[in-house]
Amino acid sequence: MTQRAVVTGLGVIAPNANTVADFAQALREGRSGIRAVEKLTQLNFGCQVAGIPQGIDALAQSYFGEAELLAMNSNLRYAGIAAIDAWRDAGFERPSPEDDDVHWDTGAILGTGTGGLDTMGEKIVPLTDAGKVRRLGSTMVEQVMSSGISAKVAGLLALGNQVSSNSSACSTGTEAIVEGAMRIRHGLATRMLCGGSEGSSHYIWAGFDAMRVLCRAFNDAPERASRPMSASAAGFVPSAGAGVVLLESLDSALQRGARIYAEVVGVAVNCGGHRGGGSMTAPNPDGVRRCVRAALADGNLRPDQVDAINGHLTATGADPNEVRAWAAALERTPDNFPPIVSTKSMIGHALGAAGAIESIASILMLHHGFIHPSLNCEDVHPEILPYADAIPHTVREAPTLRVMVKAGFGFGDVNACAVFRKWEN
Repeated sequence: MTQRAVVTGLGVIAPNANTVADFAQALREGRSGIRAVEKLTQLNFGCQVAGIPQGIDALAQSYFGEAELLAMNSNLRYAGIAAIDAWRDAGFERPSPEDDDVHWDTGAILGTGTGGLDTMGEKIVPLTDAGKVRRLGSTMVEQVMSSGISAKVAGLLALGNQVSSNSSACSTGTEAIVEGAMRIRHGLATRMLCGGSEGSSHYIWAGFDAMRVLCRAFNDAPERASRPMSASAAGFVPSAGAGVVLLESLDSALQRGARIYAEVVGVAVNCGGHRGGGSMTAPNPDGVRRCVRAALADGNLRPDQVDAINGHLTATGADPNEVRAWAAALERTPDNFPPIVSTKSMIGHALGAAGAIESIASILMLHHGFIHPSLNCEDVHPEILPYADAIPHTVREAPTLRVMVKAGFGFGDVNACAVFRKWEN
């Protein structure tokens, strides 16, 4: 029998908040986490602002011992904290390292875009080039390998089911949730920790700055720099963090009396094949439309049942195309278009972690009955102007919110879509 996948735990490390409760409040308030970054100025970056989680070193010391911290770069710290928080939020105790019991029915799919590039740039390359390989220590591999975050979390929480990492650029975090939900549906796992993490490093962001896709126009006003759907959008703001959701079979959640945030009712992934306007850096609009429609069909939902959209919406020239693709997928006109928001307006673009953090934002909006504002788009892009009434500039209370769609469209023309439904007994 096919199992239903529900969300019973959340963990988030974001530029504007480090706990689920604070993140929910930050979303309501429209609190920005974008700040000036002195290092980017020193290195002559065009974009000198970013979204970097705050207070992580002190927070990590309350989660990990000194020996563990020596083997954990920012990517691993973000992922580890978010995963432990999601585990505890679902009602489970963190196991002792001395306890040999393994959770054979629980696994993890935790992805990253570029992961431990800070370790590569700050340690491996300079020490290797200087002929000092022996000074690297024994933890470099686990800090730079893409699967380091899922492997680390498996050890922290004694996970015994599938433990792996995916990497599909900006759709990584959403795709991980899709894959975890499918595993639960097929009865291959009872619980899956799913999401994504991205370290904070100028080495990660340098290539994007060289491509001139990062925002250079608001270095003197960081909170105004991330401007999805705006006529004055000037590129995306890089950011970092992690988002982890604990997915669980409905039977298990009900049996143990767990709090259920939402149900993952529909999922889909695809690729636009770099055709029809799609490329390494742009999505094929037909691929976007097909991915959204496939996720709705998977959830046995009609397009007119979608109550709100949390878009990919990066504050680049792709935003108008994305809004048009949503309209086509949902068969909506400007007169009946659902509310559409971009969490990136508050936190920037967290790359491999973006879809996971933004999925958590979507789940929290459903659970608490509100729609967060999209910042910095008072001057709505001319091509999006017909849909202007659908863009909240301040928080909207939404007690009847039931179905929200989150999608990610990544480099490589790859798409992932998850449809969340508010849980009601």
